[in-house]
Amino acid sequence: MSRTTALRAPPTNRLLAALSQDEYQKLLPDLKEFPLIFGEVIHRQGALVRHVYFPTSGIVSLLADVDDGGTLEVGIVGREGMAGMSVFMGVKTSPNRVLVQGAGSALRMKADTLRGMTDNDGSLSRLLRRYSYSLWVQLSQSSVCNLFHPIDARLARWLLMTRDRMSTNEFPITQELLSSMLGVRREAVNQAAGRLQQERLISYTRGALTILKPAGLTALACKCYRIIKKEYDSVL
Repeated sequence: MSRTTALRAPPTNRLLAALSQDEYQKLLPDLKEFPLIFGEVIHRQGALVRHVYFPTSGIVSLLADVDDGGTLEVGIVGREGMAGMSVFMGVKTSPNRVLVQGAGSALRMKADTLRGMTDNDGSLSRLLRRYSYSLWVQLSQSSVCNLFHPIDARLARWLLMTRDRMSTNEFPITQELLSSMLGVRREAVNQAAGRLQQERLISYTRGALTILKPAGLTALACKCYRIIKKEYDSVL
């Protein structure tokens, strides 16, 4: 049985919500609701992209492989954007593995359909160009952050970015996933999370993390968070 369902409610994805009512109605027959299941891979690195996803809740991580067989997160996509940007850029395969990091839902569209709808200079094309710049800023700034900044500041940045996109202070997360997101060993994640708990900035137990003091995390995070957030807020 198909996991997709026909769309009935107005979109909460910010890209789609920025379209006029007439433009959105034209897309409606080709958009299907699709559940985002925590830990599921929706795009595999190097594989053909058959669908693009407009998250309406939850988030997905863009992961790059590293030499030791592990992965490193290079970007996050939430309801501000679309997963599968390579399709819009004229590339049929995915440069990253795309993993559901926060459970939720998305509006799914066939990749071929998106290509046909963005061949012109319509509103959707203009919005996706603007979003591609915002995503590029996020990826480049995250790369700098992972290379140069201390683990506590990086963890604070990552938690705040996740909070912004999930619109909640509480979300499931495992030590293994955090390790992949930040590109460090689990021991380093445990130590950093422990320090944030001692400062009562977060609560982290049995795979569930709660942000207790967003302002405190913002003060701890490196300036990369503010740079990325500025683009996140202005993308539309």
